[in-house]
Amino acid sequence: MNTDNPPVRGSHLGPLVLAAVTIVGIVVCVLLAEPFLGAITWALALAILSAPFHAWIERKFKHPNLAAMISVFAIVLLVVVPAALLVGRLVEEAASGAASVRARVADGELQRLLDAHPGIAPIGKWINQQIDLPSMMANLATWLSNAGATFVKGSMLQVAEVLLTFYMLFYFLRDRNAVARLFRDWMPLGSADAERLFQRVFNTVHATVYGTLAVAAVQGSLGGLMFWILGLPTPLLWGVVMSLLSVVPVLGSFVVWIPAAILLLLDGDWGKALILAAWGGIVVGGIDNVLRPMLVGNQLRLHTIPAFISMIGGLALFGAPGFILGPLAVTVTMLLVEIWAARDKISGRKRPD
Repeated sequence: MNTDNPPVRGSHLGPLVLAAVTIVGIVVCVLLAEPFLGAITWALALAILSAPFHAWIERKFKHPNLAAMISVFAIVLLVVVPAALLVGRLVEEAASGAASVRARVADGELQRLLDAHPGIAPIGKWINQQIDLPSMMANLATWLSNAGATFVKGSMLQVAEVLLTFYMLFYFLRDRNAVARLFRDWMPLGSADAERLFQRVFNTVHATVYGTLAVAAVQGSLGGLMFWILGLPTPLLWGVVMSLLSVVPVLGSFVVWIPAAILLLLDGDWGKALILAAWGGIVVGGIDNVLRPMLVGNQLRLHTIPAFISMIGGLALFGAPGFILGPLAVTVTMLLVEIWAARDKISGRKRPD
């Protein structure tokens, strides 16, 4: 007589139901976290970058909450205060600069400059035929003024996101070891592969911020400094523009300083044109080769094409946080592919013929 218990009906459906509920729960959690993607991304990046500083603070102040509060306060002074002053000044300078250009175009100053050089006069005539410069400059000035007003109206949302970023940063710093252990327990990776993954994330954030943003900021600052020394209009605005262009792998600050040098040359300021060209080509263009190895070293090496796709694609997909998330997604995916390829080779060696 068979005394074994009969199989329970639907016992095979249990794992499937559990998997389905888990997937639905993950999707819901992702949707819940989506509005806070920016704050989470910047808090994570700041936590990674400030980890050595926070470790030093923790050694000085043994209390975790106090150490995290001191670290967050120091980061606020170093990041938020200068950024707020810069943005406010930048909005004012952008609007005044556009109004100045509009006035010069309407006054015919650009046309007189082109007429003074017969060699390029056909180019100026073609530009006038194809483009209504006075109307374009008027629209640009209006747009910049409206952008400044929109920025002021949306500043409360920006303030809320900044506060949320530093609120999360406090816990990322205080509980970083517990969070790291939690991720190690959850990930289906061995300890060695998990450590490689954490190191890749650290290297990617470090290289993106220091190797790209910091170098671009230095290049823009040097370019804006020379604009100010030479008496060119709105040096802060053009410095920021040069910084933004320096971030894009296929572009650079030369998109700004080369036309500026040409305009100085056409205006008869040969000395200023040569100084700007030399400064832009040697100092601004060459500082990248000096700073990048010092700040990044060999931590992260991406070809120009995947670097360009990860940065621009990340910005298009996620907005501003995509500047961090794009390269992070590419480099982490590349590492996971390497791990799977290594496992496949090992299993292939063990498989009998």
